[in-house]
Amino acid sequence: MQSQDVAPRPAPSSASATDPVVDVEQAEAALVEHYPRLVRLAYLVLPPGLGRGRRVLTAHSLTQRALPRNRTTTPAIPAQSTGRDVDPGYALVRLRVVRAALEAGRPLKRRAWPKRSQLPPLLPQVRGLKLFPRSGGADELALDQRLSALSAPGRAAYVLRGLETLPDGDVRQLLEAAGVADADAALREADEVPAQYALLTSPEFDPCSLQARPTDLMRRRQHTRAALVAGAALVVCGALLGVPGDGWGPDGAAAPSYARNPAAEAALDPAGLTRVAPAAWKTSARTDFSVWPARGDLTGDEELLRRALAVWARPGGSVGVSATPGTPTGGPSGPPQLLYAGTVDNARVVILHDGLRLARYAEPQDGTAGAALDFARTDGAGRSEAGAVVLGRADGNVRYLTAPWVTKAAVRDLADPDSAARALTLTDGVTSPLTSPVQQQSGACTSWNVLELTDGSDTRLATDLGELVPARLTTGRPGSAKDVSGAGARADWAPYACSLGAVRGQGVRSVNAWRFATQPLPDSSGSAAWVCTRAETWRGGGARVLAQFRTPGGAQGAVAAKAQDVPACGARDPHVLAGVLWKSEGGHWYLLAAGDRDTRSVEATGGISGSADGNLLTAKGEQGAQAELKGTLDNGRSISGLR
Repeated sequence: MQSQDVAPRPAPSSASATDPVVDVEQAEAALVEHYPRLVRLAYLVLPPGLGRGRRVLTAHSLTQRALPRNRTTTPAIPAQSTGRDVDPGYALVRLRVVRAALEAGRPLKRRAWPKRSQLPPLLPQVRGLKLFPRSGGADELALDQRLSALSAPGRAAYVLRGLETLPDGDVRQLLEAAGVADADAALREADEVPAQYALLTSPEFDPCSLQARPTDLMRRRQHTRAALVAGAALVVCGALLGVPGDGWGPDGAAAPSYARNPAAEAALDPAGLTRVAPAAWKTSARTDFSVWPARGDLTGDEELLRRALAVWARPGGSVGVSATPGTPTGGPSGPPQLLYAGTVDNARVVILHDGLRLARYAEPQDGTAGAALDFARTDGAGRSEAGAVVLGRADGNVRYLTAPWVTKAAVRDLADPDSAARALTLTDGVTSPLTSPVQQQSGACTSWNVLELTDGSDTRLATDLGELVPARLTTGRPGSAKDVSGAGARADWAPYACSLGAVRGQGVRSVNAWRFATQPLPDSSGSAAWVCTRAETWRGGGARVLAQFRTPGGAQGAVAAKAQDVPACGARDPHVLAGVLWKSEGGHWYLLAAGDRDTRSVEATGGISGSADGNLLTAKGEQGAQAELKGTLDNGRSISGLR
């Protein structure tokens, strides 16, 4: 049995095969993976009259804005005519890129608002430089001239034929979906240009591999002088406005004070910050963030602490504020606790705790411009969840501040359970930098770095998911799950490590992996593992559940079903039922379904019918068939398939 024969499709589905529904996560994954190809497609369809520099920036802008805001249906157009299955995520973002590029080439109409794609891009912007692709040869130049003579739909038809290798029927369907009134005319127009499709992959048409040259230097100098004069006038006016009160100086990037409340002012007094003794955690009945001592080389810098508190209470318009879902962003109700104040890489960082939240304030070493304020909810944290906090991120790396009870820190590759741990240095609780898995943006996922913390004789793993507090990793049956510690637990997690990317930025507190069934495969293909991963959040709601199916020898599990905000596979309801349509080495299709050990029977209805006593079902099916799953537990309760 080969793992690539698995066709992971959930048995129940509400979308038809001809009109698939694409999740935002699926569209994002396709856009990131195929970004260079999509930008090249946009660049070739855009009108050459824009100029090479603006075409480059517009192509990137249109591609980045192709990500939908919510679940979207898309025409079932093959990704490429190479015989592979339809990739709905790629088909959707490609359609949106082509539609936007066609709109950008249409002339502006009087008495009508222009579309966003018809205006110069707001982002990305490059000041002082002109960017354009590398020059090709005479053949590329001739092809560019021929394409410039075509209409936008004609260029799109030519490029979809050549770059995407789509047959004319699929090109026609895509163009019509993109709003082209006469797709046949566009195809006939594309026939007028010789089929030199190999030239479309030339660096001449690659807006991701660029050359840079300066803009008009004399004009820039004149504009700079004017900007300096305007800036000086603004400084003078600002100084005059700031004279009557405390001014902007003491509070840095905070907004102007709007109230004089004694209780609120007491909460913003650096002298009132709570500071815990270094050894308090050793005798305290609690072991959480409330017993962390204040650490860092700037704990005595009252000006820095004052700015951090003021920005927390009233962040100015220039402050970048972020919060995990469900986390309040208002000011502290009383004097918070100081956990850290120090220099991290090229920034000054302050971390505060008010019993409910962690607040991280960061500012550049050379001023307060670009200050950032991040919040994370941490109420109810225990010793396992309060092991580390993110201090800073730079160049794809992350640094942590660890709990005072942590004696060792290391980094492990969760996807490779046999790899050795790489020790991290601890300096007053601060780790040396390690590569964050959050920065993995494209390509196949082959590794996933996690933080290993040693607390006496216990070790546990936590993973960075782009938030202040790393998520705890556990394994085992819900209700009795344990920390991932030891080679066996790491081996259980390894095939599903890359699925952690699906819950980034969701306020995740912990993620548990539980093998709920092992199913013999038909045609003597061995046995497959069914694993349920459940991501719990700090706010309680929003839990994400994935049922994953892994065949013998498969490097990673395939997501067979997923659900949001359901109790399945959790401590309150440790039951799960999921199915997948699977193709054997012999070319036969089967519906495989499995429930946990408390499942008495499983039944499939709809496109595939079948039933079985026990928690495993194997039924013959056909490619593309869909079925509804229903299970009965030992106590007589009915459960449905995860969706």
